[in-house]
Amino acid sequence: MTKSTRYLALDVLRGITIAGMILVNTPGSWSYVYSPLRHAAWHGCTPTDLVFPFFLFVMGVSMYFSFSKYGNSLNKQSLIKIGRRSLLIFAIGLFLNSFPQWQADFSKLRIMGVMQRIAIVYGISSLLVLAYKYRTVQYIGGVILLVYWAILYFFGGTDPYSLEGNVVTVIDKWILGEQHMYKGFGMAFDPEGLLSSLPAVVTTLIGYLVGRSIKTIEKSKLPVHLFIVGVVLTLTGWLLDFVWPINKPIWTGSYVIYTAGLGTMLLAVLIWVIDIKGFKKWTSFFVVFGMNPLFIYALSGLWVKTLYKLIQFKSEDGVVIGYRALYESIFVPLAGNMNGSLLFAISHIVFFWLIGWVLYRYKIFIKV
Repeated sequence: MTKSTRYLALDVLRGITIAGMILVNTPGSWSYVYSPLRHAAWHGCTPTDLVFPFFLFVMGVSMYFSFSKYGNSLNKQSLIKIGRRSLLIFAIGLFLNSFPQWQADFSKLRIMGVMQRIAIVYGISSLLVLAYKYRTVQYIGGVILLVYWAILYFFGGTDPYSLEGNVVTVIDKWILGEQHMYKGFGMAFDPEGLLSSLPAVVTTLIGYLVGRSIKTIEKSKLPVHLFIVGVVLTLTGWLLDFVWPINKPIWTGSYVIYTAGLGTMLLAVLIWVIDIKGFKKWTSFFVVFGMNPLFIYALSGLWVKTLYKLIQFKSEDGVVIGYRALYESIFVPLAGNMNGSLLFAISHIVFFWLIGWVLYRYKIFIKV
């Protein structure tokens, strides 16, 4: 395969993940969400639980190509790029957590989040793939998962994979402080915590190894090769679930392998459909998202917080936030509670696609 070969399928898959992130993060009401668009309560994996690992997987695939300009090796230039980008992404995440800053109680500011995990995973993964040969990267990924399992199993409670008994929470409380952690599980527990970011690194490393396969395997044979690899990974993750539950909040090894397998299979199908069979007309919608992915995702988060925190007005029933008013005054009358909530989320996908399309139309690519 020539060095100039570019697979459109990769941009499409990246765009699908961003559209998916917006879809699952912006329902009109969290009281009215179809079950596939909810995360699993604890153990298990819904379609929503695939969105974030798919993004990290695609990030890993892209790394192989983006680091080619540095000779896929660790040097001063690549170190500067990794450091700057990791710090920038982490800072954007902190900004989103604190926005609007003048209303934030920094003593209770959540430190971690989706963008922060992306920053940590990107930084660690980048250093590993540039410092070591690809075979060593495979072993490192396996060792990380084994060490992570050992930490969970031997240092956790009687049920080391439970919300109350996992050691991930203990370490995050010790390092971050309970007041700086997510409280959405009814207690201080961060689903994007520090320790659980380590297995998330392996999700990206698998993507990097898939990227190498894309670069080195003959195009006509690539979809079958990737699909077989994806099936093996998915089945392995499914079998591991019997002894190490598939779990997104603590990002278990079975979850890493299972979701990476599904991501590899999906990428294989997309390469076959788009880049080999040439069915490309439908892809432009997702390519728009794929060209400015982190910028669009961060902008969507900023918009939601604006609707919640800044756009508020008084009604007969008290203070109404803009987010709720928009949903109840437009989308509920149109489609009812459940479908209106879904339509609200879809409308946000369309809204941010339009912003992405303007950027794409004028060849503006905001590197985050």
